[in-house]
Amino acid sequence: MRIRRIFAAVIATAALAGLGLAGATTASAESLTPGECEQGGGTVNWANNTCTGGTGNGQMVD
Repeated sequence: MRIRRIFAAVIATAALAGLGLAGATTASAESLTPGECEQGGGTVNWANNTCTGGTGNGQMVD
């Protein structure tokens, strides 16, 4: 009985973690502001409106 409860808790935790990862992926697909690009350690490439380097590397800058 105890093993079943532990197993159910592990499954529930994994499901919630999966939802969190999906939300993070959706949020990272959005464009960045110039300040967010620079705070993440990147620089704004105004020639093609992207963030170069850092955590936002390759993302669009608006």
